[in-house]
Amino acid sequence: MRVLSTQVVLCATSAFYRVLIICSVITFLLPTQLQAQETPADNWSQFRGNSRLSGVSESRVPADIKLLWTYDAGDSIESSAAIVGSTVFVGSQKGELTSLNLDDGSVYWKYKIDDPIGESSPAYGSGVVFFGDLAGWLHAVNASDGKKLWAYKTGSEIKSSPVIVGDRVLIGSYDENLYCVSTRTGALIWKFKTNGPVHSTPGIYNGMALIAGCDEQFRGIRISDGKEAFSVSSEAYTGASPAIRGDAAFYGTFNNEVLMVGLTDHRIGWRYQHPQRKFPFYSSAAVTSDRVVIGGRDKLVHGLDLSGKGVWTFTTKARVESSPAVADGRVFVGSNDGKFYVLNLSTGAKLWEFTAGAPLSASPAIAKGRIVIGSQDGKLYCFG
Repeated sequence: MRVLSTQVVLCATSAFYRVLIICSVITFLLPTQLQAQETPADNWSQFRGNSRLSGVSESRVPADIKLLWTYDAGDSIESSAAIVGSTVFVGSQKGELTSLNLDDGSVYWKYKIDDPIGESSPAYGSGVVFFGDLAGWLHAVNASDGKKLWAYKTGSEIKSSPVIVGDRVLIGSYDENLYCVSTRTGALIWKFKTNGPVHSTPGIYNGMALIAGCDEQFRGIRISDGKEAFSVSSEAYTGASPAIRGDAAFYGTFNNEVLMVGLTDHRIGWRYQHPQRKFPFYSSAAVTSDRVVIGGRDKLVHGLDLSGKGVWTFTTKARVESSPAVADGRVFVGSNDGKFYVLNLSTGAKLWEFTAGAPLSASPAIAKGRIVIGSQDGKLYCFG
């Protein structure tokens, strides 16, 4: 059993006396295989690793990276994996959510459905795995045995990934709504109507769900009641999800720009556009203390500083729709040219590459010194 530190709160109620309040918070240990998200280096529990969608892991990755194992899912993997403890969860177009051993790729269980799983990546919380499918269902599955707990039907396909906030799970649908449902029962708590498909995975900031919309609006929706807190015009269709660092959100648009939006003043702080190559950004950004890294349909990986100035680019041979992940001073990203690249975070220099032979549009997951990424020919690769 793990017990969090006792929190002692001293409340001065008058000039004459104080009341001492001691609050002890106790949590219980989950099964070893399926530990919760307390240790960032050991868990990549949802799309982009965390609820701020930063795409950054504290995991230490070996200097000399090697292919450790491969799993054949039988159909295209566009969903990014989740890693919790020693378990990998990944969805495929075959209509299967698969649970595998991180160490050797052996299969624990498969949860089979009638429809393909597209880009909706699994999210883990409190012993449950959530994901969406292309028929519009949000599924909740027992993480230990793969048994169905419940499913909630939206009005159209789901490509957004679920994000867990307490006892609520948030997810977008192509029926133009952002949904908030109970993690326990799957009952609808609220839904927020936009003016276009909600492809974006919501990022979480100060009690709000942030979505960059296909209706050209960047919105903050209160998680408590589903009401809009603010809206900023992106002036462009957006397929990417926002990465949040400090009081700023970063995302690319189909107007060939990367935007920074201030989350306190609700204004666009800067816009980045490559001086020559004008192509959309579909990839979601990774954001560190000094870099914004994002893939473009211009076949480039772009490295910017936090002021929006381009620092480096790395050229691939096809679109980069994979969302980069960052760990240990390195960038890990797939390309539709069928290669998996490892780049220097500061300079963009190539450090290593692996030829998968099929487009890699899924995004890497990183935990426990391992990198897991799927390809469009159904292969799931684990490097370390």
